[in-house]
Amino acid sequence: MESARKLFTADDVIKMAEAGLFGEEERIELIDGEIIKMTPAGDRHVMCVNRATAFFTESFGRNGIVSIQNAVHLNIYNMPQPDVVVFKPRADFYFPDRPSPKDVLLIVEVSDSTLRRDRRIKLPRFAAAGIPEVWIEDLKHDLILVFRDPDGREYLTQLILRRGDSISPLAFQISTFLVDDLIGVEPVH
Repeated sequence: MESARKLFTADDVIKMAEAGLFGEEERIELIDGEIIKMTPAGDRHVMCVNRATAFFTESFGRNGIVSIQNAVHLNIYNMPQPDVVVFKPRADFYFPDRPSPKDVLLIVEVSDSTLRRDRRIKLPRFAAAGIPEVWIEDLKHDLILVFRDPDGREYLTQLILRRGDSISPLAFQISTFLVDDLIGVEPVH
């Protein structure tokens, strides 16, 4: 006899976190009602998140809210924690309300060991929620994968950027970022 699987909701996870059921440093995501523990970030991953944070905050100023490794409530059963999210600006910084997918301008995932998961699991959920633009920094290949124009569970526009290339987010076309600046120094092999 098969047992029924308990699906958690975003509200369940928030209540569990508020009750202290997750460790202070423990990072989790809610994907399709399942609580997934995230692996600790490596040094290059942390550096890339810090670089994006600094560059985006400086470039966007008060025209966007740069949120680092915080949950995005896509729907009742999906609450991933992207590395960087840029939300539309709001004077109350979305408190006490939570931002919704329509408030997201850009998501950036930094992928060293999570590329497959980010592409196959998270990306379709971002598209289904209508997130207009997602960048995946592929640190193993020193690329930035850009996804735009969500349609169902996929993105119609997909770009591959290499060292030497530059990009401007759709929401901030006057801001240009070099791939080299975002992915940092070339790793020594």
